[in-house]
Amino acid sequence: MRWMLLALLSAFCTAATATLAKAGLKDVDSNLGAVVQTVVVLACTSAVVAFQGKLGEVTQIDRRSLLLLIAAGVVTSVAYLAYYAALKQGEASRVGPLDRLSLVFGIAMAAFFLKEKVGAQVMWGAGLMAAGAVVIALAKQSR
Repeated sequence: MRWMLLALLSAFCTAATATLAKAGLKDVDSNLGAVVQTVVVLACTSAVVAFQGKLGEVTQIDRRSLLLLIAAGVVTSVAYLAYYAALKQGEASRVGPLDRLSLVFGIAMAAFFLKEKVGAQVMWGAGLMAAGAVVIALAKQSR
């Protein structure tokens, strides 16, 4: 049950991020905005890990895990740069939902690469999320 609360907190914060970033990017290059956010993320997460006393454990991460985490970091960087560029050019109310197709892609990748079982309810839910994101993205632009 705790994981659900954490996931909802994450969703709320992600929505707030889109709103804050869109407002902050008004007169700022999207890549520069992404750098500012990334530096803050690095500082905050490093502070949490240091507070937990686990910062030194980074040297104990096995090679495979480290390579996978580095790859995840590279992919996250591409995602942030693309997301900020999309926010700079489009409406946050339309960029956000389209970006959240990541949920659908995540379900597909979890099933394919991680061999997680995906039942009919999850597939239906993913289909509805995808349809909703497309409907919102293709909606006429508000004035």
